[in-house]
Amino acid sequence: MSIRSHSGPEWPSRSGPAVDAGRAIRCTESVRDIAEDFTVLAEALMHKTYGIAATTTELLGIVTALDQLAHDAIGALVVRQRSQGEPLSDLTPLLNLTENRLRKKYDPETVDQSLASRRRPMRAAPSTRPTDDVPNPKNLLREPRQRLACALTRMWTLSRVSQRALAECMTVDPSYVSRLLSGERDVSWQHVKIITETCGGNADLMRPLWETAAGVHPSSTDPARHLRTYLQALHYAAGSPTDARILASAQYTFIAAELHQAFEGPGVPVWPVVAQLVTALQSLPDIARPLWRQAHSKAETSTFPAEAF
Repeated sequence: MSIRSHSGPEWPSRSGPAVDAGRAIRCTESVRDIAEDFTVLAEALMHKTYGIAATTTELLGIVTALDQLAHDAIGALVVRQRSQGEPLSDLTPLLNLTENRLRKKYDPETVDQSLASRRRPMRAAPSTRPTDDVPNPKNLLREPRQRLACALTRMWTLSRVSQRALAECMTVDPSYVSRLLSGERDVSWQHVKIITETCGGNADLMRPLWETAAGVHPSSTDPARHLRTYLQALHYAAGSPTDARILASAQYTFIAAELHQAFEGPGVPVWPVVAQLVTALQSLPDIARPLWRQAHSKAETSTFPAEAF
């Protein structure tokens, strides 16, 4: 009679068709979300480490958040393996855990609850609204994620690349691309780059839109140029309206020379001009205000009225 070196029942390896296809699909979607969150946090960590003002506590906070993401991803993948009817023995060498321990540590229902309650990092806009500013459908279309989605959708439409071809370049399902372009899902910078490269667009123009939507610190070291690029990107996302149309939409609260300064420089326009321009370009002024503040503080030759602050 043979003697086992461990206690407990011996679990046979599963094979064949998925035993819980719905759960396997949910786990796959969760891993995709986690992959996007990894990108956002990694970008934030990179910007923080290259900055001079980041504290050890801030850096450690991002690192621990990345560690938690890794734990969530492992749980989702272990449960997906089980839900697809595939043997857990394939995972034991990678995780250095026995099959029995994997089953106990990553119970499907527990993992389901953890993934369902998981809060995604840096999804909020970089500035907050007053409590009495209730979002409405029109304002939702002005949110950073929707502005990025509009820009990417316009780029894709003008390129005449099929959605299926774009999905193949991104190695995702066409339905996933559709949700990215509609603004239903957050998009990673890696996917933004693939879309721009495939569609012949300008990744540098999309960068400030993505950074604003993702809530990461601007990568540009020139705040004035970053603000101009952001305004140019909003202009593109709005369909590249003519100067006359912009001035009319802004009810002629600024003149053509100020409009050209906002897009091309030199210097930085006063805040009321930027606020009206951003509104005319279908975005929210409170999103652009931190960018304007940084550009204003670096401006060499500009005098702004006190009301601008």
